[in-house]
Formats: sequence, structure tokens, C-alpha cells
Amino acid sequence: MSLIQVRDLKKVFGEQVVLSDINFDVQDGAVRVLMGASGSGKSTILHCLNRLEDPTSGSILFRGKEVAGPGVNVRALRKQIGFVFQQFALYSHLTVLENVTLALKVLEGMKKPEANEKALDTLAKFDMSIHQHKYPAQLSGGQQQRVAIARALAMDPAVLVLDEPTSALDPIMSRDVADLINRLHEAGITMLCVTHDLALAQNISDTVMFLDKGVIRADEKISILMSDTSDPDIQAFFGNKDGMK
Repeated sequence: MSLIQVRDLKKVFGEQVVLSDINFDVQDGAVRVLMGASGSGKSTILHCLNRLEDPTSGSILFRGKEVAGPGVNVRALRKQIGFVFQQFALYSHLTVLENVTLALKVLEGMKKPEANEKALDTLAKFDMSIHQHKYPAQLSGGQQQRVAIARALAMDPAVLVLDEPTSALDPIMSRDVADLINRLHEAGITMLCVTHDLALAQNISDTVMFLDKGVIRADEKISILMSDTSDPDIQAFFGNKDGMK
């Protein structure tokens, strides 16, 4: 069974249809990449999955259980879906260690020594334990991204969801994030990544889902999408730099 199954997902804001008939699966241990132009609905899919937004209609199954309806324990759900936000969303007034331990103490009820041990163990995997006493403003963008990912993984989620993980990073840092994602994949971490960064997509997955105006237009190997000349929207997005904006 797929870890995540999305069926006929629709999201409407007022009179604007943001998502329509979205269908896809995420298998356990897989890395799924979702691409599309700005405003295509990519982040809205992630927000519906994590119940930051309620779907208008359709079904989202997580481990075979519906998460889109009423009566769902949203707090328990979010513990299983590690969310890494586009702008990192680190607390500026907390140190690196405090950012990672906060959820462990609040959601898992860990005592400070236990939470610190778990956080430091996770930070060490990202070469960030030496920065444990620094504040986010003292870190580079790549370092902040590592802390954000460590914070999510410290909760031992079933899936890691990344929303534009390289949008605030330069090309060198972007490659570092790609390497990090590949390391996590090798460790068996299931991931769903939204990105506009074609280089990142090529580095972490053979295939991508292409979203256009709220509809998944393709779910195919990147090499095929880049050479596709039959669909002008796909050709515009994957065939030239203007499509990557």
C-alpha cells in the first residue's frame, strides 16, 4: 500500500479553483518531486496534506486512513508528516538546539536532557551540532535549511515534506541540499518535494509531476519532459529558462 494516496483532490478559494482532480501516490521510501510555475498550486497540495488548508473535496489517505475529513487528530498527523517550510520558519529568538528541541518537548513530552540528546544526535547527522548555541541570524542560508530539516526529522516522521527547499539559496548551497536529500533517500526517508529548481529535481529524482493551473499535466521522467515538444506548456517550462521562473 502507498504511504500517501491523493484522489480527486480539489481546493477552491472563493471563486478561484486552485486545485482540480489531483491524483498521485507516494510509495514508502520514495522521493516524489512536484514542479510547476509560481501559482500553479504546488504549495497548496502540501498544505492540504498537512491540514494547514482543508481540501474542498477529494480524499487524502495517509497509511490507509483519511486525513482530509472531520474528526482527524491533526496534531498526531503533523507529527508523522515532517514539514520543511520555504523560508525555514526557524524561531529567531531561539538557538539552533532550542529550535530542534521545542517540538520534542511540547509534542512528545520529552524532558530537557532527553530532548537535547535527541536533537544533538540529529544535528550531528547534518554537521550542525557545533552550531547548537548559535541563533538563526548567525547561520548561512544552507545552515538554516539543515537546521529546519533536522528539526523535522527529530520527530521521526513517516514522510518529509519540503516546500521549495532551495528557493532562498545560491547554486552551491542548492547542490549541498540536493546531496543532503540524496543521503536521506539512501537512509530510507520518504520525501515529497515541491520545487521550481530543475537542477535540484534532476539530482534527487528521475521523474517529476508537472502541475499547471491546478492540474497535474504529466508524471514522467525529466528527460522526456525536457524533450517534449507536443505540449507547449511543458515545453515552455522545461525547455527554456523563462519557464523556470
